[in-house]
Amino acid sequence: MDRNLVEAKLESLRRCVERIAAKTPSTADQLAQNPDLQDIIALNLQRAVQLSVDLASHLIAETDARPPSTMAENFEVLKNLQFITPALSERMAKAVGFRNIAVHSYQAIDWNIVYQICSRHLDDFRQFAQAVAQRLNTR
Repeated sequence: MDRNLVEAKLESLRRCVERIAAKTPSTADQLAQNPDLQDIIALNLQRAVQLSVDLASHLIAETDARPPSTMAENFEVLKNLQFITPALSERMAKAVGFRNIAVHSYQAIDWNIVYQICSRHLDDFRQFAQAVAQRLNTR
């Protein structure tokens, strides 16, 4: 496992999550009315998801597990390898669903849902990063 690569991706993930946290307004309506905040938050959520998928792929490559065929499946494989909990696997797979909408159908984004992600689910990325860091430290 390329420790430097994983650590760099973990640091990038931390920065994305902190940027989202710092820019999340106090209400969903404020987010829905502010295109600049929408862009900052959507971009950093996309990056956070992509970094998480990249980290998952890197961990999976170190095992004998079958490579996933979709981005969301990375988290299913990590669950099966007992690297992350089933609950975290499910939440991270849902984050991939958001990323796909953000990348392919930006106009269809429901900013109320994005606000819920920002206000209730940023810890999913932190928990994932912690699980990756723990795995890195056992190597």
